[in-house]
Amino acid sequence: MQAQIEKLVKLQSVDLERNRLTLAIRALPSEIAQATAALTAAERLSADTSDSLTREESLRTRLERDIASHRQKTARFRTQLDSVKTPEQAAAIEHEIAFESAEAERMENEEFESLERSDAQEAALAAARANVEFLAGVLDKTRSRVEMSMSELNAQLAALTLERDSLRPLIEADALARYDRLSGSRGTGIARVENQQCTGCRMGVRPQVWNQLREGELLSCDSCGRLLYWDPAMAPAPKAPQPEHTPAARPRIPKSQTAGA
Repeated sequence: MQAQIEKLVKLQSVDLERNRLTLAIRALPSEIAQATAALTAAERLSADTSDSLTREESLRTRLERDIASHRQKTARFRTQLDSVKTPEQAAAIEHEIAFESAEAERMENEEFESLERSDAQEAALAAARANVEFLAGVLDKTRSRVEMSMSELNAQLAALTLERDSLRPLIEADALARYDRLSGSRGTGIARVENQQCTGCRMGVRPQVWNQLREGELLSCDSCGRLLYWDPAMAPAPKAPQPEHTPAARPRIPKSQTAGA
């Protein structure tokens, strides 16, 4: 029975490692997806910043055209002011001059603000493009690393699968079927007993079961159903014999010097 227990324990170790490798292999593509998403977001930010810069340039082009128009109107109204004949006409033209001048000044301020925004956007665009270049390199490295990891993990998984396939025929059919059923439902099918507890569910075992396990039997946990075994190698080392304690001899009391004097 001890040989069967050892094979079941080894089989479970192989199965757990295979499960770990399988999960690791499944997780690898997500690393590429994350790196791709980061690059896509950086490219979108770079494109949006470039579009904002283009819009600012278009805005300044329109402002420059409108400013020139307002300045021309101001000059034309000033020319007309020399030929007016009534105070009312002069007041009306002066109102137009003030309006056109104010509009030109407002647009010049807006143009200056646009220039300031463009300066900030140019710096942001340079940083965004540098980030795109960096993340593109990260994506290339991630793909190479994932490809290498995938190859290594698949090789390890193939070796473990061969070991698993060689172990299973060596285990009794009934014990193997119970192990498969428990592994499928609980993740593990066999558990060691330590300190009279199942290490799978941490529930205590009955004294009779504990004694049978220590004799090398393979039993089931009353709580979780896992196959239970006891590993003699985990037994605590026997205590060293303690030296016997002998009472100390009583000190001799000298006889009185005056005795018999």
